[in-house]
Amino acid sequence: METAIVVEGLRKVYGEVVAVDGISFEVRRGEIFGMVGPNGAGKTTTIECIEGLRRPDEGTVTTLGLDPQRDGYELRERIGVQLQESALPNRIKVWEAVDMFASFYRRSVDWKPLLERLGLAEKRNTDFAKLSGGQKQRLFIALALINDPELVFLDELTTGLDPQARRAMWQLVFDIREQGKTVFLTTHFMEEAERLCDRVAIVDDGRIVALDSPEKLVRSLGAEKRVVFSVERAFDEAALRAVPGVTKVERNGERVTVYGTGDRLVGGVVNALETGGVPFRDLRTEQPTLEDVFLALTGKQIRG
Repeated sequence: METAIVVEGLRKVYGEVVAVDGISFEVRRGEIFGMVGPNGAGKTTTIECIEGLRRPDEGTVTTLGLDPQRDGYELRERIGVQLQESALPNRIKVWEAVDMFASFYRRSVDWKPLLERLGLAEKRNTDFAKLSGGQKQRLFIALALINDPELVFLDELTTGLDPQARRAMWQLVFDIREQGKTVFLTTHFMEEAERLCDRVAIVDDGRIVALDSPEKLVRSLGAEKRVVFSVERAFDEAALRAVPGVTKVERNGERVTVYGTGDRLVGGVVNALETGGVPFRDLRTEQPTLEDVFLALTGKQIRG
């Protein structure tokens, strides 16, 4: 598959801080590629080098076949960028912002259908300061799409949004990809990357510690499933430990967590409880996630 981005040996240093430490990867055309990790891991520095906003200290970057430093003007005509931190004048109206940004490019799309598609048509005459957080994010996406880019960068798109607005943003990302565009996003929300991305690069301390599809990363971990439920009285945990595939049983007050592997783990746990006459409630399963992968690879919990 043709590549949209090629990064080889990228390194960026700020004083004594190594923000990006010799990373290499490729992004394929038409995919949603995610770079995930905690704040300070080097995600934003990497994306800004790819966009041409920062100059690498070492290594090479090719974006849409162009050198972001040498061919910056041409590249900006073909990419759309939603920055991690963006702002507009408080009193600029929505339609004025998109109309102004459209004038920056040699070619732009009709912004009226764009606002309609992003759910901003009714807000076209609203001042920027009066928009909600989700509406502001949708406006910044509109500004990133106004030139009909081939490649769209979304840097920490949903930070600060409530769960409903976050899921609305996720659907917008899928819609952008459905238009045939390539999406490169960064996030420190592992669930977001797991839901959206075709492939994910997990970054920590400026290095890529793993890169593959979310499914393959989780599967490669070989992590245990968890069966969680509540009980109101003491019971013999030996029956649970005897269930095939169970590796550990933990109890904290009424909450019991059974760790194990295998497709029959849940059925075995339920059968053991019912056979032993143990009443239980609120039973649920927890599958391994990208956060488990990150923890296993780095030994650290994801930081905000």
